[in-house]
Amino acid sequence: MRKIVLTGIQKMELVDSNIPEIKSDKEVKIKLSTIGVCGSDIHYYSEGKIGSQVVQYPFPVGHECSGVIEEVGEGVTNVKVGDLVVVDPSVHCGECDQCLAGRPHTCRNNKFLGCPGQLEGCLADYIVMPHFTCFPVSGKLNKVQAALIEPLTIGVYTVKLAQLQNINSSVGIFGAGPIGLSILMKLLADGITNVGMIEPLEYRLKKANEIGAKYLVNPETEDVEKKIAEQEALLLDVVFEASGEQEAVTNAINILKPGGKLVLVGIPPDAQYVFDMDQMRRKELTVINVRRQNHCVEEAIDLVVSGKIDVEKMVTHTFSLEESSVAFDIVAGYKDGAIKAMIDL
Repeated sequence: MRKIVLTGIQKMELVDSNIPEIKSDKEVKIKLSTIGVCGSDIHYYSEGKIGSQVVQYPFPVGHECSGVIEEVGEGVTNVKVGDLVVVDPSVHCGECDQCLAGRPHTCRNNKFLGCPGQLEGCLADYIVMPHFTCFPVSGKLNKVQAALIEPLTIGVYTVKLAQLQNINSSVGIFGAGPIGLSILMKLLADGITNVGMIEPLEYRLKKANEIGAKYLVNPETEDVEKKIAEQEALLLDVVFEASGEQEAVTNAINILKPGGKLVLVGIPPDAQYVFDMDQMRRKELTVINVRRQNHCVEEAIDLVVSGKIDVEKMVTHTFSLEESSVAFDIVAGYKDGAIKAMIDL
């Protein structure tokens, strides 16, 4: 089968590999249909690491995917051959303290698709996964929608963690990439419409406007604090940081009202932020960290099936598996109006 592997910084190759085989009666073999290029994939491609997770080359990358079940183990009952499935890339053990506490996303023994030292990525013709990672959506979603459920779950979980109690809450989002847009779509689906998008790329601001952001701020050309104060004299209840930029965190602290919440979902390249603790303390701000998603796959599927969220609005490019390097270059370089690139098999 075909498989994409990273071979160095901003280098990847299409190689031949053996088709993986089922080794457990609770596993399934999936013929991949569509794979999304994620921001974390780009970190591995451009920097060779995310924090302490360092790539050892050659490295098979990719984790956002949909596919069709081609073979099932004898003990599998939740899916059948021929089903189009959403694939949750996270494999938890079900036995550690975190899993038993209802936190499989922070499983002590977690293995994740396309994560160094864990599982091979899904930029390939086939993968084998435990049955519980698969959610059948035949007749409900198309293959592109199904592949986009994974990033949408991040947005769903992020909004859930913020615990917004009032639909009139004032909200800001830094970063109009796929995660920032997923957060925006979830907020709008929940009836929370007082949402501003802060983003330096005009084409991404335009996309946020199309989806339904109430107002837009370009930090390259506008004073963020002043612009937000014009919209909300008392400042914001919640700010979602989905860009991974230090400047965004600094601005977020300035535009949050006392008692506000800063929700961190972006991944900083240097794996660290600097916080103005004088303001943080005086405002008594709450900081919430987001780790992937927790029990949000089915909700994300329902939101798309119901029509409350049109997840395909974020897609800007589609490539073949052979064009993966082009896709990664375009996404990494913010070229050609790229927001979400998909690999179609």
